[in-house]
Amino acid sequence: MRADIDCLPLKEETGLPFASINDYMHACGHDAHTAMLLGAAYILADMKNELKGRVRLIFQPAEEHGIKSGALAMIKEGALENVNAAVGLHIWAPIPAGKVAYRKGAIMASADGWYLRIKGKGGHGSSPELSVDPTIAASKIVTALHTIVSREIDPQETAVVSLGGLQTNSNSFNIIPDSVTMNGTVRTFNPEVQDHIEEAIHRIVEGECLASRCEGKLDYKRFLPATINDPDMISMAMDVAAELIGKENVEECRLVMGSEDFSYFGQHVPSAFFFLGAGNPEKGINFPHHHPKFQIDEDVLKTGSALLAGIACHYLSHQSNHTK
Repeated sequence: MRADIDCLPLKEETGLPFASINDYMHACGHDAHTAMLLGAAYILADMKNELKGRVRLIFQPAEEHGIKSGALAMIKEGALENVNAAVGLHIWAPIPAGKVAYRKGAIMASADGWYLRIKGKGGHGSSPELSVDPTIAASKIVTALHTIVSREIDPQETAVVSLGGLQTNSNSFNIIPDSVTMNGTVRTFNPEVQDHIEEAIHRIVEGECLASRCEGKLDYKRFLPATINDPDMISMAMDVAAELIGKENVEECRLVMGSEDFSYFGQHVPSAFFFLGAGNPEKGINFPHHHPKFQIDEDVLKTGSALLAGIACHYLSHQSNHTK
């Protein structure tokens, strides 16, 4: 069972008596994940003589680091040796406190990043004919990128191509810049769609830069794979959830375009990943993740601990019965 433990570079504005006093805060609920896994450890330790196997607790750093994934680093160091399955959860502010949301198969998207530098020839704004304006190529590329999903991807697939930043090396009204830098992200669930979009971005950059007499240098990075739930594992986990909190509090959710490096665990062993609601507007707990006023309804901590411990017990009992 895995809990991520890292925070974010945000100055906390919750006003809580235990608020962070530096420029870092737990604005995504990872402190809650840590607390819930510790609670599950307490429950399991209290009944260790009844367990039908062993449970490994993984407290993982660097979930927020993208390409420097803490999950990938821990796997390379042997975190999954002699492990047969993995379970993780994420506190989720958009869901009412105490409810659980899940999906079979894909639940969270892959995360790619692209970084582009367009080189032209700068000059005076009054004499564009003496320059090679990189902003023309940039504007064409922006427009073309936003046609990839609508014109090249099957409408039944889910994908996002977004522009995150665009800057020139000049900020003067009468200067044509000689370079433009751009960056953005791509989110997909299907590896074939991911491949197609990467190829399309390369094709668009090459074509538009050629047409505009510019040079383009594209760096495309694949940060995180999609998080895919094993159908049997997530069904088992949700059966436990229904027993503990009631079937009416367990529901299927929409695909989430955000990403999670728990996905790496799912590439090695059957895994289950789900969301535990922590929003409560009546208590003023309604700010989104990664917001400086983000909070959770702490009443859900005991629910999360019980869910993790219950899933571990049920899995071990099931495996024991099927290996006799």
